[in-house]
Amino acid sequence: MDVPVAASIAIGRPLVVLGLCVVFLVVLIGRWRVHPFLALLGAALLAGWAAPPERLERLGTAPDQPHALRVVEVAATELGRLCGLVGIVIALASILGVCVLESGAADKVVRRFLAWTGERRAGLALVSGGFLMSLPIFFDTFFMLLIPLARALRLRTGRDYTLYVLAICCAGAVTHSLVVPHPGPLAMVEILRVDLGMSVIVGTLCSALVVAFGWQVARWLNRKHDLPLRETPGMSLAELEAVARRAEEELPTFFGALLPILLPLALIAAASFRTAFVPAEWLGDAAPVLDFLGNRNVALLLGTLWAMGLAYRYTGRDWSRLARLTGQGLETAGVVVLITAAGGAFGVMLTHAGVGEAVQALTAGRQVNLLVLAWGMAVLMKFAQGSATVSMLTTAGIMGTMAQEGQLPYHPMYVFLAIGFGALGISWMNDSGFWVIGRLSGLTERETLSTWTVLAFSMSLAGLILTLVLAGVYPAV
Repeated sequence: MDVPVAASIAIGRPLVVLGLCVVFLVVLIGRWRVHPFLALLGAALLAGWAAPPERLERLGTAPDQPHALRVVEVAATELGRLCGLVGIVIALASILGVCVLESGAADKVVRRFLAWTGERRAGLALVSGGFLMSLPIFFDTFFMLLIPLARALRLRTGRDYTLYVLAICCAGAVTHSLVVPHPGPLAMVEILRVDLGMSVIVGTLCSALVVAFGWQVARWLNRKHDLPLRETPGMSLAELEAVARRAEEELPTFFGALLPILLPLALIAAASFRTAFVPAEWLGDAAPVLDFLGNRNVALLLGTLWAMGLAYRYTGRDWSRLARLTGQGLETAGVVVLITAAGGAFGVMLTHAGVGEAVQALTAGRQVNLLVLAWGMAVLMKFAQGSATVSMLTTAGIMGTMAQEGQLPYHPMYVFLAIGFGALGISWMNDSGFWVIGRLSGLTERETLSTWTVLAFSMSLAGLILTLVLAGVYPAV
């Protein structure tokens, strides 16, 4: 066989495997509504069965083990490893989010921003306060939390309902794709092996810039689409008015409301800064203390304990109610951990199948910008199957080989950003977030497509441009 022909087969086989796995995911999740955990686990096994047996033999499995059994063992091992890496963080973040919601802390932050900006700039208050509150709270929960405030504001002001809805979307969607402890970014940190603290700092700053751009797009869409306020399931317009009239003394203080969010972020960032720039001997005995407090599990535990204290104090000092709240958070976290770990295992199995190496060989010697490639893959995965987290995990698994082997002309953090912004991508009717936004805000499918979908893709594209500019100006980070 000719060498070029053999090389083409070596490159083509992993790409065929990737294509089959993508179709497999799209059919199971998009058409048959199979749970994402089962679909991702099946895709991981499919990718593993298509991997060359010699690749899996090097992973410590028994040499006489049948290939099919070895695939199952490797997939289970990778799933368990990823559960260990992300499980505590996601569980604590879920409890924190529930407690911040129930204690009224999120309501307090948005109200304080409203007091500073006034009702004429209520949309700006929602996007500013919402951005801070979205850092630790999963997007669906975050939107459910703030949409009653947007609807109450529309009742109070009589205008700009489109702007209020999109302000919430704008604030929460980008952090969901870029900032730990959200599950997609958390898994990408592990797959791409970038520094956690650096990802928090860079992800938050880049998110803020893209949110600022998205805010301008939201204002433009508000002028084009004056959407009405309609009755929605779960909360009547009369109940909305009650939300708007909630007494200030029933809410935590502004500083107390912010502390569950800012404390973990500050500790993680400080520990990463110390590791990167400050030798341990300069700080003496304080260095190991700072490193301990800046550990992501410890930092988030401290923020979660404070949030639980707020929930206990501002929900009637009832231990049984606090126990129910933490239980609800853990139930949500269990599903998220399983999906995240299964997605990570799928990405690892794609690596074993040689997909990353095939993409690398395919782009070798060609003028292909790997950041644009990573962004485009994430956009296509989001469009195909709907989940931003699945899109991030799959694309990170494909690009991880290049990021880890030092084949990039810039820091792997830029791959992290490109994938995160790409996963924001095209949100349409196979995305659960699309339906959460549409149903809870009372928008029709056409209205959601012409507002939220346009906003999401605009921010995704702006994020790609920002990433390319940063990579060109400061490639080392």
